[in-house]
Amino acid sequence: MERQYDIIVIGGGHAGCEAACAAAALGSSVLLVSMDLRGFARMSCNPAVGGIAKGQIVREIDALGGWSGIITDRSTLQFRMLNRSKGPAMWSPRAQCDKQAFSANWRQVLENQSNLNLYADTVTELVFEGRRVCGIRTLTGAVFRAKAVILTTGTFLGGKLFIGRNSFEGGRIGEPASHGITEQLAAMGVRQARMKTGTPPRIDIHSVDTAALTVQEGDADPRKFSFGDELSAIQRSGTQMHCYILHTNPAVHDALRRGFDDSPLFTGMIRGIGPRYCPSIEDKLRVFPDNDAHQLFLEPQGAATSEYYLQGFSSSLPLDVQLDALHRIKGLENVRIFKPAYAVEYDYFDPLQLDASLRLRDLEGLFLAGQVNGTTGYEEAAAQGIMAGINAHLALKDKEPFVLKRSDAYIGVLIDDLMTKGVDEPYRMFTSRAEYRILLRQDNADRRLTGLSHALGLASEDRYAAMQRKYEEADALESWCGATNLTAAEANPYLQSRGSAPIGDSRRIADLATRPEVSLGDLLRIVPRGTPESPEVVESVEINLKYRGYIDREIQLAQKVSRLEDLRIPEGFDFDGVSGLTIECRQKLKRYRPRTLAQASRISGVSPADIAVLLVRFGR
Repeated sequence: MERQYDIIVIGGGHAGCEAACAAAALGSSVLLVSMDLRGFARMSCNPAVGGIAKGQIVREIDALGGWSGIITDRSTLQFRMLNRSKGPAMWSPRAQCDKQAFSANWRQVLENQSNLNLYADTVTELVFEGRRVCGIRTLTGAVFRAKAVILTTGTFLGGKLFIGRNSFEGGRIGEPASHGITEQLAAMGVRQARMKTGTPPRIDIHSVDTAALTVQEGDADPRKFSFGDELSAIQRSGTQMHCYILHTNPAVHDALRRGFDDSPLFTGMIRGIGPRYCPSIEDKLRVFPDNDAHQLFLEPQGAATSEYYLQGFSSSLPLDVQLDALHRIKGLENVRIFKPAYAVEYDYFDPLQLDASLRLRDLEGLFLAGQVNGTTGYEEAAAQGIMAGINAHLALKDKEPFVLKRSDAYIGVLIDDLMTKGVDEPYRMFTSRAEYRILLRQDNADRRLTGLSHALGLASEDRYAAMQRKYEEADALESWCGATNLTAAEANPYLQSRGSAPIGDSRRIADLATRPEVSLGDLLRIVPRGTPESPEVVESVEINLKYRGYIDREIQLAQKVSRLEDLRIPEGFDFDGVSGLTIECRQKLKRYRPRTLAQASRISGVSPADIAVLLVRFGR
């Protein structure tokens, strides 16, 4: 095996896999080091990809030329488009995946990626020349040199597991923690702290009375994540697996409360900060003491296993307390578990120390991605991974970093939030975090990002050409809708069937399609265009027609803000020398070190008046 690489990626999780593939596809020689080559992108928690805002991120990764969407499609057991009852900015794809197939599919991709080598070992030390990283040293004594290193270690740095008063080292149950890197970076002045996450018990579905549960089915017309032509696993098979809905009850809550004295969350054994938006079941009882029931979901872990994931029941309570509570849930009276719920505490590094390329500002050549930056979720990790892989490669070529603006992608929102606001809990993406969510829809990620990725050399020529064809068809259809009329005789029977006001004179299809109760697909069946359109093209045109006013308004807002995005603040600028700034503003700017005025404007404590002062200083 070679000992010299352009880039070394530490960790084979979702961030590491995307980082390694992106850098290698761009032409860098890459070594991916992981403790276990059988568990690439292991779905440690819920075996599902996507959801609110997260589904948009996966489609963005796919549009950039990443693999998470394709791997998800190849591993899908059930697909649902969430929030269909709301506007299209809120539509979010979600897929339940086969956990083992997901890792196996990732390994197949990694093993067949040119310029990429895999190596099973534990990295215990980074090798530096001064303050520039130049390699790694492993547990077995191997030393590999590189021009850049991407750290994507997930929950394994200093990982510690908790079940009641029992605690032991590990990044996941049955897998060892990693030591050495945190201590080394802390000694070099890198700020670090602890975070906590958790996972629920794994259930044997054979021991569950599923007839007592509510079945949750997938969509009748399942979509997929990738914009490519490859069908998803369920589209090929025509079958989907069921999920189930169930609920806790007062008896369950009483059983859980009896274990609170032994909960490491309440005894102080766990020091790390947990995710507010994905709390443990004991946290739910503490925060919402008057709730008589909490909704849970049973979701399959794979097509060839009876193991199911009990979403909503994360816990660190003692095992006997967990079992007692589970047996009081309707349908789980005789339940057997494969694995108990547990909490894991781990090291992360303050993301305020990152620049927009995900490089640590004070250490040359060292990039961070995933949970080490204080985030949670496969999707957030994979997004950081592909961006770190791209930017590590560009740095070696002395090229400008690839940075997505907040108006470009949810990925841009994610990274900007991390480096300008930091984290005080595990960061999770929500649609509410994005100012331009009408622009950042799941359906148009390819139009937003494929051209940018193609210019980098990551998105293939075929993918770029397919995107261009799709939107040429969409533009042609939209023009046709604006030039084609329906008569009252043609339109009124349909309009009345949908509870929509009839028309007296002919109306353009584009005008009729703006009505909320009217479907463009239905209108096209009344007066066929003669050219068959794909559902994706029709959906794209319908969204543009119905929401044109909102879309145009956000485009105008983004253009106004873009001026601040282009006004850069020099590295190491002395804010104390600018008169007119408040003391709080100076303190915040020195701590957060924004690179543009737009970033500065998003920092809490920096007022519009402060930005006006900075505009005078940096405006042009």
